[in-house]
Amino acid sequence: MRLKIYQINPDKDPGRLRYMAFKQIEKVDPTMYFKVLDAEVDVKGLEEAFLKFNNEGHPLHNGRSMSVSDIVVTEDGAFYCDSFGFKKTEFDESQVDTSNLIKVLFVRPNEDPYVAEIPDTLEAKQKAVGGYIEYVYNSDETALVGDEEAKLKGKIGNRYLDGGGIIAGDFLIVGLGEEDCRSLTSEEIDKYMEKYSNAPSITPEETAADVGFRYINFM
Repeated sequence: MRLKIYQINPDKDPGRLRYMAFKQIEKVDPTMYFKVLDAEVDVKGLEEAFLKFNNEGHPLHNGRSMSVSDIVVTEDGAFYCDSFGFKKTEFDESQVDTSNLIKVLFVRPNEDPYVAEIPDTLEAKQKAVGGYIEYVYNSDETALVGDEEAKLKGKIGNRYLDGGGIIAGDFLIVGLGEEDCRSLTSEEIDKYMEKYSNAPSITPEETAADVGFRYINFM
């Protein structure tokens, strides 16, 4: 299920609307919110999503636990997380400031990649891959970002790398700017969606045998 979650930015909340029930506010103001998740989530509905984001969470989630005043957007519309349940509401996503986010591809073992947005911070990348990050540089100003200790942790093989080797565990594909990462272009997204679709079957024995492999470039 594709979910987007928005939470009120405390710096833009002079009226202290955060955590208020739906009946206590006049209307939802999208300019007060920031996006904390845009991802595929293994839930079947809003109530399951509430439980998930108050327990295990998600690697691409960069906010607090789900609570009253959060907005959840699904293919069925936008919903206000209320004191009890969810209320459908109007929410213009185009008014949300997303200047802190970059567009990436998220690649999980045995799944097709998908486009996501995350903050361009070390913490967000580490959370996404579940460990200290390591870069595999491509020749087109993009890079794979993975967990440098994935194989030592016993994570399953994800994809074969060009030139040999296996990358294990979840990884990101990001664009590279002059100093920081950047959003992938439409052409780069199409290229790597095609390249990494149809996940290969990588045995645990193959991944274990590749433990000695080290990425050429990392930070």
